[in-house]
Amino acid sequence: MEKTMKINGKQVSFTDEANLLEVIRKAGIELPTFCYHSELSVYGACRMCLVEDDNGRIMAACSTPPRPGMSVKTHTERLIRQRRVTLELLLANHDRECTTCVKSGNCRLQELANILGIGEIRFGQKNGRLPIDDSSPAIVRDPNKCILCGDCVRMCEEVQGVGVLGFAYRGSNAKVVPPFNKNISEVNCVDCGQCAAVCPTGALTIASHMEKVWSALHDPQKTVVAQIAPAVRVSLGEEFGLKPGTPATGKVVGALKKIGFDKVFDTCFAADVTAIEESCEFLERISKNQRLPQFTSCCPAWVKYVELHYPQYKDNISTCRSPQQMFGSLMKGIYAKAIGTDSENIFVVSIMPCTAKKSEAKREEFFKNGVPDVDAVLTTQELARMIREAGVVFDEVEEMPFDMPLGFATGGGVIFGGSKGVATAVMRVIGKEPDFKTDKDNPNIKTAEIDYNARKIKVATVSGLGNAKKLLEDLRAGNKYYDLIEVMACSGGCIGGGGQPQPNSNDIRKSRKQGLFGHEKLMQLKSPLENPVIKDLYKDNLGEPGSAKAHAMLHTTYTNRKRINESICFFEELLNTAKKRVVKVCVGTCCYLSGAYDLFSTLKDKLSQEDFKDKVELAATFCFENCTQSPCVMVDDVLIGEATVEKVINEILKQTAVQ
Repeated sequence: MEKTMKINGKQVSFTDEANLLEVIRKAGIELPTFCYHSELSVYGACRMCLVEDDNGRIMAACSTPPRPGMSVKTHTERLIRQRRVTLELLLANHDRECTTCVKSGNCRLQELANILGIGEIRFGQKNGRLPIDDSSPAIVRDPNKCILCGDCVRMCEEVQGVGVLGFAYRGSNAKVVPPFNKNISEVNCVDCGQCAAVCPTGALTIASHMEKVWSALHDPQKTVVAQIAPAVRVSLGEEFGLKPGTPATGKVVGALKKIGFDKVFDTCFAADVTAIEESCEFLERISKNQRLPQFTSCCPAWVKYVELHYPQYKDNISTCRSPQQMFGSLMKGIYAKAIGTDSENIFVVSIMPCTAKKSEAKREEFFKNGVPDVDAVLTTQELARMIREAGVVFDEVEEMPFDMPLGFATGGGVIFGGSKGVATAVMRVIGKEPDFKTDKDNPNIKTAEIDYNARKIKVATVSGLGNAKKLLEDLRAGNKYYDLIEVMACSGGCIGGGGQPQPNSNDIRKSRKQGLFGHEKLMQLKSPLENPVIKDLYKDNLGEPGSAKAHAMLHTTYTNRKRINESICFFEELLNTAKKRVVKVCVGTCCYLSGAYDLFSTLKDKLSQEDFKDKVELAATFCFENCTQSPCVMVDDVLIGEATVEKVINEILKQTAVQ
């Protein structure tokens, strides 16, 4: 039902908008924000989107629901003054070395400072600099540029379900940090880069390989080759004014040649190989009814997520390398010999939409004699910067084809860049085209059933690690069963990768996917089995799909990387009754240092005894904000400071009839 309200004295209609901000933007008025993101929960901390009603009351538009008959103003003198003061305070607490910041020109703080006309900051800058965390192969964290908007915290927790960033300390000392204030490489970060994708400043940025690539391009001893991921061709153009989803494959190749790359190949070729090897592996598992469901292995953030959080499923992941790593292996193991050079003289550069590909390239299993299969990984954003740095005018670049032979691909390889693409390509190799439908229990999961050799194969696809987590829990509980599951860490698949151009909204991801799948429809060959170059590759070098030679060059293994014993995550044995006392042990920094882990372990043993079994639920949690009395335990709603096993047991006995 359509309703109306007044904005700046003009009547505006609205229907199901969640907040005033959406109504105001629908009316064609832009309000500044830092902490608002349509795909995240409302935080309302930055106070930039303030509006004023007719009674002079000020409210945050992002957290205020619209009501019929409301009347608000968006740009009164009072509001403009307040926004400027807020922005000045943010800038006073911010590293202002903007000219050397990688986000310069694409920084929301810088943009709003220009819009609001902030030419002078009246407040002194905060003394002292915090150390920059560049320990991760994918993400650089600079706390000096953080404005505490919380976007990264909510993205990591709410969308990705990883939760390795959170707020610590209070007042002027508040900051966003990993658990226990560790470096990001020391916690369960999966390198997906979605935190950097929503960061409005330079507090979280992508670790750059640009200098490494420039150095290789200027080395006359190096043959520098590039591989272009499918998602890049429908997103790079955004950096140069093209609409999202516009295919620009020929211009990308032409730009790389102008920069100085010797050869430019297509990752889709390696994706075709991946689909063939993965289908071979899948059919073998089906025939033996072993290690099912089979999970796809193309997404390194997903692989690392399983290794860290669900290692019991690591053997369910396909042993196939990702297309990136298959390409690197083929390039240095076969192509180098074909052109008469040593693998050390070939410098392989991957152009990827993904930040996790940077960490994947550094995995020790992808090195041979100390030489990596992939030497450097550039994100779509980095490639755009290199094109500009080289003085290449993208609009004027002559379109060029991929080099052969690793530039020939089918439609099956192209669609790897979007959710459902990998599963579809694998099924095409088997000879079946899946018809995916939305799961009735979870709209984020797409499923298909395929008849194969007198049995039904159940296929599922999911994107976003938070959604994948829900699927894994359903599998663990026995609520769902599938034979093949495609998982992509980023929403929408690779087209929504952390290294893609910003903004990276849902609408933009849809446009990129449409562009990718639209491009695939124009291709004559659909199944990877139809690729004649790949037929020659197996005939001349690898033998049959799934052969020992193919395994040695194209497959890999995975590792249990779980950092904390399973018991700390959740006490699963005690989850089977309706009426339970809930016991939560704080494992935050202060409590941990005061012996919370030992307390948790002792409580686990004690509560597993018959008297308490099925009547108590035990869990680990973080911070009850009672650090001076650590270790702390909560029994239902009762907080116990300086907790001991005896205190906890006595409180449980007080609240239950357990004797």
